[in-house]
Amino acid sequence: MEDKRNIQIIEWEHLDKKKFYVFGVAMTMMIRVSVYPFTLIRTRLQVQKGKSLYHGTFDAFIKILQADGLRGFYRGYVASLLTYIPNSAVWWPFYHFYAEQLSYLCPKECPHIVFQAVSGPLAAATASILTNPMDVIRTRVQVEGKNSIILTFRQLMAEEGPWGLMKGLSARIISATPSTIVIVVGYESLKKLSLRPELVDSRHW
Repeated sequence: MEDKRNIQIIEWEHLDKKKFYVFGVAMTMMIRVSVYPFTLIRTRLQVQKGKSLYHGTFDAFIKILQADGLRGFYRGYVASLLTYIPNSAVWWPFYHFYAEQLSYLCPKECPHIVFQAVSGPLAAATASILTNPMDVIRTRVQVEGKNSIILTFRQLMAEEGPWGLMKGLSARIISATPSTIVIVVGYESLKKLSLRPELVDSRHW
């Protein structure tokens, strides 16, 4: 039986670029629309001092819905599309690292899509832990209108200590897990859908 680890994979040069960009943009927008309410709730929890307004994720959801309706969950949506570059820069190396390690641990019969789907959430959790302090500071600067990252960091440390840099981490990981699975499976599906017709039978799913 052929070892699936040695077969050819779908590479960039194999893709129909028009299909790839159309499907890619549409998929990105759908994913961001689906997870943005959780991102907004996480942001509100991160920027409040103590529990001055919200007492948790569910409490924040109810209060935002009552005050602003469904539109309230999409405040700043466009700006949010420009805030995830550092997280993505960390995510991809860890995704490939975990996928490679799992490929050695999983049985040969295990479909590649399985350990790719597992690697995505693992990479997302790792990236969230590493970038959450920066994300908290960025959110404070953005929401409170501050001009200095250094002063914002010092103020946060003075008010809440090192644990203040981890605010919203659990909500961030929870919200990232399902979206990451969708992204990974969607990305692999996108490559499959964009494959040139003459290569369909020669590439493994």
